Amino acid sequence: MPRDLTDGVGFGHPSVRKGAVKRRSMFPELIATIGLALCLVVALTAVSIGLARADTLGIIGDVEGSRLAVAIMLGLIMVGMGGLTALMSRSPSKTRRR
Repeated sequence: MPRDLTDGVGFGHPSVRKGAVKRRSMFPELIATIGLALCLVVALTAVSIGLARADTLGIIGDVEGSRLAVAIMLGLIMVGMGGLTALMSRSPSKTRRR
């Protein structure tokens, strides 16, 4: 197969290709961030409307000790998410290779 037909085909790292120029455009990243924020607002609104219609918070408030249980559960979720983020944020360059 001639080399010119297969040149540039596949999933190679951009730094491996000859003449690859690294360009970062801020505009698409800004649009994606705004889109994700709007989706989050829509999802939170839908969940809060569902909770209000189900009267879940009224039931939780009536039971003794339930507010403490909900607060502890939310706290543990936040701690778990923070720990997972800390574990995943290690960069591969900082790990020691033997």
